[in-house]
Amino acid sequence: MDFYTAMLYRKLLRPLLFRLPPETAHEFALRALAWSPFPAPPKKETARWGALSRFGLDFPNPIGLAAGFDKNGIAVKPLAALGFGFLEVGTVTNLPQPGNDKPRLFRLPQDRALINRLGFNNHGAVALAERLKRGKPSNCVIGVNIGKSRAVAVEDAIPDYLASFQAVREVADYVTVNVSSPNTPNLRELQKPEALRELLQALQGASQRSKVEGQRSKAVPLLLKIAPDLAEGQLESIVKVAQTAGIAGLIATNTTITREGLLAARARARECGAGGLSGAPLFALSNRVLAKLYCLTGGKLPLIGVGGIFSAADAWAKICAGASLLQVYTGFVYQGPGFARELNEGLAALLAQHGFNSLDEAVGCRAEELGG
Repeated sequence: MDFYTAMLYRKLLRPLLFRLPPETAHEFALRALAWSPFPAPPKKETARWGALSRFGLDFPNPIGLAAGFDKNGIAVKPLAALGFGFLEVGTVTNLPQPGNDKPRLFRLPQDRALINRLGFNNHGAVALAERLKRGKPSNCVIGVNIGKSRAVAVEDAIPDYLASFQAVREVADYVTVNVSSPNTPNLRELQKPEALRELLQALQGASQRSKVEGQRSKAVPLLLKIAPDLAEGQLESIVKVAQTAGIAGLIATNTTITREGLLAARARARECGAGGLSGAPLFALSNRVLAKLYCLTGGKLPLIGVGGIFSAADAWAKICAGASLLQVYTGFVYQGPGFARELNEGLAALLAQHGFNSLDEAVGCRAEELGG
């Protein structure tokens, strides 16, 4: 994806897409990708990054696409070909569901942000698994993000999550447990220590059994995605529970329910109502959480940094705060199909500029300053 293609998107295609309702534009772009021809995904570049080994998996580069963009896994091969080192599909639930009433996705262009209250609209975990069985990209890690079905009470969440896990465990390189979306009623209650402990232990048990029973050569790495709207004490509790349960990594962070940091679009944000805010206004908040998590874990638990990345400098800031991998979503919507390659090129240049020989050397180099 060269400079001129990127400019074509930003000067011509994006204005046309942004004339459509946000969810319509998203579906159109996703379907167009699904039907497009695609080259091979990027090769692993050890010379550029060093060994990118995270929770038992090897990544070709550190830039991933966050959950929510391709909920049903319909465009994984074309998306991988855009330069992403990994893709996280979903969020999927055990029960197929339509999600919340429309409109439920809103743009705040002046703030480079989105507000969504989609509510886990998806075809279900079984349908996703069947689609991935028919074809996955080579040399691109595929994660599956699972959440609670809306029709299931929080008290009955564990069997619901387990059913989703059982459906996707054979096709997922890793599974992310989503207990932090603000758009499913009471879901964030599962971030409380006792509820979280029971859920993670049940899923970890299922992952280990899949190995013992010969369904996989090794247990499925489990990651936990957390909210940015947590107090320090809550973060400490979550880290303790995650470490006790043997969770492979944390994703920091999901969208925020706050509206802080908005500029000219504040009135428009109020019109949009409830939902999770993503994009540039989330950047500083998610970085603080990321740095705090790095300090709390002593840098021993892999962290995926997500929230407000629009440039290589933003990506670098998250690496310095403690991220060992990165995910983008809103920046991809605004910046276009060349975004992953731009970030990889810029991040590699910054790594060399600061005198690091590998990405691992740079991870968390400013975490204590930012979150200690």
